Amino acid sequence: MKKASSIALWFLIFALSPLPGQQDTANRVKYSPDFKFNEGVFLSFEQVKQNRPVAKSRIVTSIAYDDPDFFDRLLENKKIYFFNDLGVKEEIPVKNIWGYARNGVLYIGLNDGYYRITIIGSICHFVANLTTYNPSYGSPYSYPYYGGYYNYYNPYGTSPGNYTSTEMRQYVLDFKTGRIMEYSVESIEVLLMSDPELHDEFTALRNKKQKQLKFLYIRKFNERNPLYFTKN
Repeated sequence: MKKASSIALWFLIFALSPLPGQQDTANRVKYSPDFKFNEGVFLSFEQVKQNRPVAKSRIVTSIAYDDPDFFDRLLENKKIYFFNDLGVKEEIPVKNIWGYARNGVLYIGLNDGYYRITIIGSICHFVANLTTYNPSYGSPYSYPYYGGYYNYYNPYGTSPGNYTSTEMRQYVLDFKTGRIMEYSVESIEVLLMSDPELHDEFTALRNKKQKQLKFLYIRKFNERNPLYFTKN
């Protein structure tokens, strides 16, 4: 009788206990187009996942908090100063900042600039500038001579110099790990591996179709694998 009562008690506890993942889901909010990121500076990707940036009010600056260019002006500095959760003043190099949120929109720091993440999900998508530096002595129109390089298009120049080119590149962000990759078939294939069924479906396509349908499979993945944030 005593054994039966114990079994009944354990059964009742099990029945009233939340299923695996239920408790976590209860403490989290599912991402939707209406979701707003809290305004402030994200020092790390972990802060992004928790939607807990350093708020404007905790940042030490002479810039007015209601200045529409607040973040652009703030991030022109080499460092920013802020008060942490314990009220202690800290500093961090701007180059180490992950990004920021303005008007509920998330911006990521990459290639010496900050760019809006246009597609948010378990796989994110965004566009950023990439500047490359190319030495002119690699030009077929120049050749070395004593004291410098001669260039048919710059016959009076005495040094090869450098020139830069800037182009728009597409990137994807794995919201599970924070890893940033170029928007390519290979990257999409890697990211889809956590959903074996979708991964197999994608890899079964011909190469041309894979290139054409990359964005479609990002959307499919995000629908099947929703993104959640911790409730603040």
